Amino acid sequence: MGWGNMFKLTRNDDSKLTSWYFEIDRRLLGCVLLLIALSSIFVVSAGSVAAERIGMPWYFYLVKAIPFYCMGLVLLFASSFLTKKQVLWLAGADLVFGLALLPLTVIAPHMINNSARFVSFGFANVMPADIMKPGFIIMTAYFLARMKDRYGSNIFFNKEAWRFDTWLSWVYYLALFGLTVFIVFNHPDFGTAVLYLLVFCAMVFVAGLPLILIPVFAGVGALMLTVAFFTLGHVQRRLIAHFTGAGDTYQVDNSVDSIRHGGLLGSGDDAFVKQYLPDVHTDFIFAAIAEDLGAIMACGLLVLLLFVFRRLITNATNARDLFVLYATGGAAALFGTQICFNMLTTLNLFAPKGMTLPFISYGGSSLLAYCLLFGMILAIVREDKWKQ
Repeated sequence: MGWGNMFKLTRNDDSKLTSWYFEIDRRLLGCVLLLIALSSIFVVSAGSVAAERIGMPWYFYLVKAIPFYCMGLVLLFASSFLTKKQVLWLAGADLVFGLALLPLTVIAPHMINNSARFVSFGFANVMPADIMKPGFIIMTAYFLARMKDRYGSNIFFNKEAWRFDTWLSWVYYLALFGLTVFIVFNHPDFGTAVLYLLVFCAMVFVAGLPLILIPVFAGVGALMLTVAFFTLGHVQRRLIAHFTGAGDTYQVDNSVDSIRHGGLLGSGDDAFVKQYLPDVHTDFIFAAIAEDLGAIMACGLLVLLLFVFRRLITNATNARDLFVLYATGGAAALFGTQICFNMLTTLNLFAPKGMTLPFISYGGSSLLAYCLLFGMILAIVREDKWKQ
């Protein structure tokens, strides 16, 4: 027997690892691993500029990111082995942890760039609004699926679904969701608050939201934008600067210049415009990639991101369990919307919102949240496909 055959997994092997290997969505998992690997390269390229700007060695941000890459990979693989019940427990714990930290951003916030969205643990700064995204997606999907089981297809106008004497009620869900979005909005973090609202809208739309209610959500979004414009100075300045060209357009101008300077094949060692981007390793990392490697490689990265989005949609449409449909659809909505927000900012198609590019941008909270979310999605899709 050759060495290759000795270590080759076969479908007849009766082990949990073998079952996991053949049942998991290997294309989705492979793409996520590729994105993480590319992120480590891009963080070196873009992060070296940001590190030198603060007087640190070129590898400063890579060294800071390595523990998060390791923890993210552990979360991704460990959670992908879980059962549906275990996923629900883990998601619930994640949501409770995030909700417990969220009030600290009001009571004892850790300020970064004039934003109170962080909680400091000394060794790391955690963003609760990022950390709780997996729990929000999974538990909202579970809530919607349970609502359908108990109240039938009409969960929006059924009076029983709005009762106060049961936890499975829109009253308690919307109260908690509204309070969460309000706190995030007042960090101030208008972009993340809108992101939560849009993902929620997408999930309830998949759950059968009547078309008559769509103007209500549109009105809530318009109200949030109006309130943000008149109460949050940075939102007002960014909107005015974007639509009039007057004011501080420094970052977005340099972002677009970076992409132009990269051309089709990239500037390589001649890339210098990215040096003027303060958030080049986080919000504007795509501009640095385009300048270093060119538009062709940057578009290749977008194709990879779109393929991941497509795999999520495919898994959602093929789901047999409503819970899996809502959870995978919610993950697709979160992933796709955050990519759109980041790209709109990078290309100066809308005012900056401070949104990272999933899996690619430097940021521990974002990376860990997405690794946990995708691990849980891989787990429930695997169980839905093979265990029923």
